[in-house]
Amino acid sequence: MRLRLPAERPTEPPAGYKIAHPMLSQDGTRAGFTGVSLGGALPYGVLDDASCVYGRRHRPPARLCDCGFHCVHEREVAEALLCTAEHRSAVLLEVSVLGAYIRFERGFRYARQRVQTATVGPCACGAPAVVLADAGWGRPGWRALAAACAGCVRARASVSLAGFARLAGQGLRVIAAGAEAVGGRVAAGESLGVPELVAEAALLQARLDWFQSQLARLGERGEQG
Repeated sequence: MRLRLPAERPTEPPAGYKIAHPMLSQDGTRAGFTGVSLGGALPYGVLDDASCVYGRRHRPPARLCDCGFHCVHEREVAEALLCTAEHRSAVLLEVSVLGAYIRFERGFRYARQRVQTATVGPCACGAPAVVLADAGWGRPGWRALAAACAGCVRARASVSLAGFARLAGQGLRVIAAGAEAVGGRVAAGESLGVPELVAEAALLQARLDWFQSQLARLGERGEQG
């Protein structure tokens, strides 16, 4: 006889933490995330349903399969994953576990989730991030993004943290590690706050400086020719 744990009926959705790569659609109109391991080939939205990565017809999370969204209980456990070389450009997500789920010792496997907050780490140079810029890889129809400061973004395709939050929708909050929230519940058509405007201004200034340096180089080459 196999003992089964009692069914849980929480009054509020359980919370969890995970890491993922921010993604921007090819046409620049949608934002989402993709996982770092199982299911990493399937970008998902802020509010989304899991599907079986093996193409089976059952509903995640099936007990005899590994399908479904995954998260851990403790923030520190998810943050530790960001220390590995292959995960340095990922962001930390706080999620609400929705629908059916299976509880494990260290986390959940579940059918549906809402991403509440995305915390973006520093730029590769160590400066605080003001944008998410093209990371140089992606999935069909999606570009992966990575944190960048105003000085390092240059001419790469990018979106501000507040812009990413607006494109992702569903009340997503985007936070730069060590700074106040610069994403957040800013709906289309609403005016931006001071943090968002400062980030946008820094990005525009950095791009202007980069273009001016390129023009200066072209001028020097013309004089030498």
